[in-house]
Amino acid sequence: MSACCRFAITAALSTTTSNSNSNSNSNSSLNSSIPSTGHSYSSSNSISFNQRRRRNKLGYHLRPSKLWIVQSLGQEERGFLRSSEEEEGGGGEPQINDCLNEFVENRIGEDGEEEKKINNGDYDHDRKVEVMLAAAATVILGVGNRVLYKLALVPLKRYPFFLAQLATFGYVVVYFSILYFRYQAGIVTDEMLALPKGPFVGVGILEALAAASGMAAAAMLSGESIPILSQTFLIWQLLLSAIFLGRRYRVNQILGCFLVAIGVIITVTSGSGAGLSLKKAGLFWTLLMIASFFLQAGDTVLKEIIFKNAAQKLKGGHVDLFVVNSYGSAFQALFICLLLPFLSKLWGIPFSHLPSYLKDGAACFLNIGTLSKGCDGAPLLPLLFIMVNMAFNISLLHLLKISSAVVSCLASTFSVPLSVYAFTLPLPYIGVASSLPAGFVMGASVLVVGLLVYTWTPPVRSTISSTTVTPTTAAAS
Repeated sequence: MSACCRFAITAALSTTTSNSNSNSNSNSSLNSSIPSTGHSYSSSNSISFNQRRRRNKLGYHLRPSKLWIVQSLGQEERGFLRSSEEEEGGGGEPQINDCLNEFVENRIGEDGEEEKKINNGDYDHDRKVEVMLAAAATVILGVGNRVLYKLALVPLKRYPFFLAQLATFGYVVVYFSILYFRYQAGIVTDEMLALPKGPFVGVGILEALAAASGMAAAAMLSGESIPILSQTFLIWQLLLSAIFLGRRYRVNQILGCFLVAIGVIITVTSGSGAGLSLKKAGLFWTLLMIASFFLQAGDTVLKEIIFKNAAQKLKGGHVDLFVVNSYGSAFQALFICLLLPFLSKLWGIPFSHLPSYLKDGAACFLNIGTLSKGCDGAPLLPLLFIMVNMAFNISLLHLLKISSAVVSCLASTFSVPLSVYAFTLPLPYIGVASSLPAGFVMGASVLVVGLLVYTWTPPVRSTISSTTVTPTTAAAS
């Protein structure tokens, strides 16, 4: 851009500023056109209403429009520009057009980049709010899930294996029923249903093996030691997501996960002698429980991979949650059926006696017949547990879809100390409430600090490059 062009633009900037104090001058400058280019520019088209509203919402101070600057080139400035170009022997009018057109194109390009940054900022803010709301819902449902599971076992204390199988196979019916209605409504498409079923088979295998190994280890481990070993689930999440998803974590995120795990261990096991019970259980059962949490972590990472691959196959679309839940639950139920002889033996039920056991469990669940003695609270409490557990699984999967497997794991982990506190309240059917562990406050504090450390984002220094226009004299050109 020539020196005389820069001088004319500088004069336009000062003209725009001075004209803003006078309505008549402002109107005349804003409605002026550029006869040399054959086009007229209207200030109403320079910045859209939505753009101004977004900038005001985000606290941006609107700069004078780039087109206003061109419009502010009155007759005097254009006359100076024309005479300067003629003195240089450039031909005058064509060079004026080139100068102004180049200036307008550069400024409009800058406006487009700024608009893109504003839109990205709105999207990031909305995404953070959505993740926070989904995480809060997951924590609340996680607490309800743990509390209601304890309440559901009050009437079904002799039939916990029946409750587990009722939930497993009941989910298949409920999920596919919801999937059918969503398909009829057009929410689920044929392309979603046509996704490869191999990953869903993997989900079913991992969930079935995790349930089998977890049941086997839980039968030999004490209740106090399981929460300690469950914190390996978060470690597996970090490792598997880094290996299979290529995700890299900052130091504060790793430290935050470590503090969360320590906080849960302190909260749940303070004064319980959990370390001694781990020694009594033996190394094999401890490693088997750790392997169970490894399989669970692999299951969640595989679901995250399914969501990412589906977005590519659907060309930017997103697979419906109930497609993943329905097929995953169906294959899990299939492999659970194959493992029933092994699972029933773990619960102390001979496989030949399994039909009569399930029949007696159903009678207690329905609270009918001679076997209903001692089944007070059924079927209300078991049904409440199944409903909340289903909502918890859907919420957890939704959080995984919009964030990551690690974030969903942290939300689920945060519900553990809240559940411990909930059991200190006078709940029905449980009897005497449990006392608060001695290290509850300290453990909960460490856990909250860990979450804050994980979510903390270090400030990023950004450099803003701007072009300054300096006035020059005619002699300089």
